Amino acid sequence: MARRSFIAIVGHGPDLERDEGAASVLRSLGADVRTLDLWDDPPRLFVDDESKARAIVVEALDRPDLAAAALRALRREPRLEEVGALVAVSVAQIARIEPSSGFDDFLLVPYVPAELYARVRLVEWRRSEFATEERVKVGAIVIDRAAHDVSVGGMHVPLTAKEFALLSYVCERRGKVVSRTELLRRVWGSQYEGGARTVDIHVRRLRAKLGAALPLVTLRGAGYRLESPLPGSGGPEGGDAARATQRGGAGAEAHGDERGESRDERDEGDEDEDEDGDDEGDEDSDDDEDGDDEREETARAERRSGTSATGAATTGRERRITR
Repeated sequence: MARRSFIAIVGHGPDLERDEGAASVLRSLGADVRTLDLWDDPPRLFVDDESKARAIVVEALDRPDLAAAALRALRREPRLEEVGALVAVSVAQIARIEPSSGFDDFLLVPYVPAELYARVRLVEWRRSEFATEERVKVGAIVIDRAAHDVSVGGMHVPLTAKEFALLSYVCERRGKVVSRTELLRRVWGSQYEGGARTVDIHVRRLRAKLGAALPLVTLRGAGYRLESPLPGSGGPEGGDAARATQRGGAGAEAHGDERGESRDERDEGDEDEDEDGDDEGDEDSDDDEDGDDEREETARAERRSGTSATGAATTGRERRITR
């Protein structure tokens, strides 16, 4: 049997059923709504085991400080941990909304019915996940297979052919460990003769481009596992994930550390990039961009080596002059 979904409205008991309140407005639009007093236990929202909350609206009105405390109490209920939440305040209280309060969005009272329902649907979309033949959504990441497009928080992220194929595969295997050998076989093909380090290089690039929106954990000696999205990753139009994308490589190193990729593994990957760059050059023409990127990394490494050699030669001349 399909689970019955509802919108939870939380606020001061006597005001919850007022004519201009969120509960009345949403009911008039055809939504299933359940109300809860600020001081009641969150499990009271679930009258049966088949219920599922679509979104939470906390009517703070002139007390946004109470809204933050109410949300913390709601999050202690396991069935509400991952549900998107909005806080409704009066115009005079906008400045008192703390970004760290945990709400996904805010609403102004008195409500505009169309806006209220649109914002509920928007926060529901951000928190949702699904997988169809044409589209996959994991947290803020949306993969459009038909259009060969990837977006994070509504912002387009350009990926190479192999990066797109790698991301699609790990999303399909969400929650399961995938080895480097499996990824080479399924993404690069059984005829590919390159080494497993190629996978590490492409994973590093995906982390650099997708940032916190990609919770891909490195399991040393086993491979990779895609976990649940991090809280707050990939918010509306330029959220955490989008900002991480703009930061580029610097953000990638930080995220690599957080997901368990050791510094030794990254250093080893840098040493092997020359070999992988040659391997990539043997792939089909669709992968030329991958090969070009790796050759650029190799060139940068050579320039760094050249700089070191120049420094050593300078030091030698200084010694001869001193003598």
